[in-house]
Amino acid sequence: MKNKNNLFIGALALLFVLFSQASYGQSAYKEASNAFALYTQTGDIKNLDNAMKQLGNIYKTKKDSTKTRVNVLRAMVLSSLAYADSNRTVKTNINQDPIDLTFQTLGKLTDKDKEGYPGEMDYVKQNLAAALITRANKALKDSKFDAAYQDFSKVDEMHVKSEDVTYNLALLANKAGKLQESVKFYKAILESEKVTPQQYIELSDIYDKLGEKQLALSTLETGRTKFQEEKSLLFLLIDKYAKNKAYDAIVPLIGEALKYEPENVDLNYLAGYANENANQVAIAKTYYEKVLQLDANNYESNLALGLIYLKDFLSDTSNQEAQYNAQNYLLKANEIKPYEINALKSLAMYYEKAEDATQLDRVNMLLNQLTN
Repeated sequence: MKNKNNLFIGALALLFVLFSQASYGQSAYKEASNAFALYTQTGDIKNLDNAMKQLGNIYKTKKDSTKTRVNVLRAMVLSSLAYADSNRTVKTNINQDPIDLTFQTLGKLTDKDKEGYPGEMDYVKQNLAAALITRANKALKDSKFDAAYQDFSKVDEMHVKSEDVTYNLALLANKAGKLQESVKFYKAILESEKVTPQQYIELSDIYDKLGEKQLALSTLETGRTKFQEEKSLLFLLIDKYAKNKAYDAIVPLIGEALKYEPENVDLNYLAGYANENANQVAIAKTYYEKVLQLDANNYESNLALGLIYLKDFLSDTSNQEAQYNAQNYLLKANEIKPYEINALKSLAMYYEKAEDATQLDRVNMLLNQLTN
């Protein structure tokens, strides 16, 4: 009988211990919930600190640390701490960053668990995203580009819609030499309503780095179509056409560019050169003449006009105006650059056609010295 009584007393003691632990766990959860509720009302981080301490008491047992409602509350508290306490004044009991601890806590929840707490999960996601962006921006200031890229990538993986995050990822991927990844992010930006002219330019530059010349050009063309008044896109597109020798494409754009910079010598010369290559010689001459009004000693425009008039003179030796202008412009070009082969060869052609043997011998002698 005595043994039976001892067993009964032992069983009661065990039940009391279990009940006490359960009650303590429930009490700690309630305390944590209340502290978190106070934080949402007051914004006082001390309440988050209190909530964390109460959750630490619950987390002492493996059984309690796997409970869904406990981990949901813990994720909410930690994500709030990660965002609100950016200077990390509150220390966690295991000395880990609240951002990392939030991800660890979320890892204890199944997809089905998360589906049961949609509002809570949205709250955690928004806090995490804000905390990651804050940390990433700090890393950027410290030139820790890889760390910043990792944090922005985590925000992107959470499917938090933010043009700023995508743009930062595009910039950082480019800086890190991850050009294809950068292209992916820029393409996403170009589909948004907040795309800027500069972002078209940056994507075009990346395509150039990748050797995708046509994509670089088409990106600028698309940007130009979207931002008709953007000077930088216009000038870059003209420059790109010039490098590709697409002079027909320059002609309809160059006039608009000159409205921005009517006294730009290089731009006026390009206008003349493009029109000449597009067989609009009369228009080309006006641009070359404009260059000489701005800079009488411009070698390229003196030579260009000299060659235009030389061509007319070679085809009609009775054209005295062409003969006079060809001689004057070519001599001026030769005066500016006495040893430039193109000007000397053009003068030789002129003197031969004009039957000026003395000058022809002089020019040919100089050419022989320079080419032998």
